[in-house]
Amino acid sequence: MKLSKLVIAAAVVAAGASAVTTSAFAQAKEQFFPLLSYRTGPYAPNGVPWANGKQDYIKMINARDGGINGVKLTFEECETGYATDRGVECYERLKGKPGVSLFDPQATGITFALTEKAPVDKIPLMTLGYGLSVAQDGQAFKWNFPFMGSYWTGADILIQHIGKAAGGLDKLKGKKIALVYHDSPFGKEPIPLLQERSKMHGFELQMLPVTAPGVEQKATWLQVRQSRPDYVLLWGWGVMNSTALKEAQATGFPRDKMYGVWWAGAEPDVRDVGEGAKGYHALALNGYGTQSKVIQDIMKHVHDKGQGTGPKDEVGSVLYTRGVIIQMLAVESVRRAQERFGKGKVMTGEQVRWGMENLALDQKKLDALGFGGVMRPLSTSCADHMGSTWARVHTWDGKKWDFSSDWYQADEQIIKPMVKAGADKYLADKKMTRRDPADCNS
Repeated sequence: MKLSKLVIAAAVVAAGASAVTTSAFAQAKEQFFPLLSYRTGPYAPNGVPWANGKQDYIKMINARDGGINGVKLTFEECETGYATDRGVECYERLKGKPGVSLFDPQATGITFALTEKAPVDKIPLMTLGYGLSVAQDGQAFKWNFPFMGSYWTGADILIQHIGKAAGGLDKLKGKKIALVYHDSPFGKEPIPLLQERSKMHGFELQMLPVTAPGVEQKATWLQVRQSRPDYVLLWGWGVMNSTALKEAQATGFPRDKMYGVWWAGAEPDVRDVGEGAKGYHALALNGYGTQSKVIQDIMKHVHDKGQGTGPKDEVGSVLYTRGVIIQMLAVESVRRAQERFGKGKVMTGEQVRWGMENLALDQKKLDALGFGGVMRPLSTSCADHMGSTWARVHTWDGKKWDFSSDWYQADEQIIKPMVKAGADKYLADKKMTRRDPADCNS
């Protein structure tokens, strides 16, 4: 009898151990992606397609590929409303989840707040096309990755394009360029680059801040009408963009003399304005449309099965596609990390950071991933956490966006010294030092 009890007890213990092992194994086979988003408030029209693209890509990778080398991808979305305090709350709540990979804060203000937290928690930050411009310097900012561009590279490309259209950068001398910007860290970020270009080319820079969220701009556009700038740069987001275009129309400022950042160049920015926005130009970080293989795969494996996050007709739009790109880069960072630290294993934040720092997505690789025609090749290193500084300009014809330029690359001769000086100042202020070669290779 005693022996029976011992056998039963041993079996129970073994079963319990098996359950724990099975549970741990299941948990160990899930790579977690925290998704900060804003589906509510004045920035929702732009935030929703961006967030939906990210979710749909995760769903597609699970459905088509079974995850990353057998590791299932999981996610949880957290609503920030684009508010910094709520973004930090989301970060604190999700950072301890098992298998956490990286954070995409989706706001420059939130990025500023998390930049000092990330090194402590050893979780990298991906800020594609936004965030801290100086974080391109990976030897100073180990945990920040402003993939594909910053507001300095964007502003630089816009000045290049305006100069080219005018017949040369020398033709900008004596011109007036007004910056209508969101009065936040996001809107202020391009100012140092524009000031540098202003000194170089002799144009006057007028700065016109707009109080968030940007629904009231009459006073701003009264200033535009009075000062009569030759060009207006629009550094807006969400409802601010369509409001600016409507006010430009009301005050008679020509839309073909307006140039927006890549967060002011999507369908929600112009749809409600329609013909009134005709001729407006904006930067384009990425391609769009439904013709690419990755979008076709999302349609096939996600939307055609009724698993789409949002409406089918938004798939392939500008910001939806940008969300897809962001999530692809996150997935490929994990895959790259697995190549070094163990194929088919869940990666830690530290290991994912290494993957982000060692990405090599050439055209052949992009084509294989289904991103041919969607983005430029990207290659990162310890010194360069951006990987690509290219963008195009597209123009609204009243009904749709059309590309109106070839690709431009930001001028490294201007930006690199600015990045190094800014990074050195940050390190000095924080009493930190640059990473040494050993750390870069670790």
